[in-house]
Amino acid sequence: MCGIVGIVASDEVRQDLYDALTILQHRGQDAAGIVTSDGNQCFLRKSNGLVSDVFQEHHMQRLHGTVGLGHCRYPTAGSSSSAEAQPLYVNSPYGLALAHNGNLTNALALRESLVKDGAIFRTTSDTETIVQLIAKSKREKILDKLIDALFQIQGGYSLIIMTNKKLIGVRDPFGIR
Repeated sequence: MCGIVGIVASDEVRQDLYDALTILQHRGQDAAGIVTSDGNQCFLRKSNGLVSDVFQEHHMQRLHGTVGLGHCRYPTAGSSSSAEAQPLYVNSPYGLALAHNGNLTNALALRESLVKDGAIFRTTSDTETIVQLIAKSKREKILDKLIDALFQIQGGYSLIIMTNKKLIGVRDPFGIR
């Protein structure tokens, strides 16, 4: 069980994301993270600990943008390493950040297939499996890449995916999460 939140606004979103994570803190006290975008680049802060410990004033000042997502983690898969803290961010495709709540029941099989195909994993989290599936898709558009990934994963989940300019929210087809 984790807490995830995404916001698109006309003003800076960092404080609203922080406040939302503080309210969602009961859903995960292991780690917290926020990623924002000003439309050109993304700004990320994440680490192990409570929301109030992870985000000091100088961290908050660096989180510019009117689009953002946040995550507080309760680990049900993966380790407790700070590398497991979310959101996960990758430059390819498009600069993409992802926050995930749930469990993928086929994550291990998908991971093994991705590794055979050349994927390099930096965490043991099933969340990174989703990021790798999106990145490996042969489709052109981000929405099509996401759909490719969603057709491959199984389990109960909700996701928020962020590019420089938009947020996409997804839940599992059975509405478990």
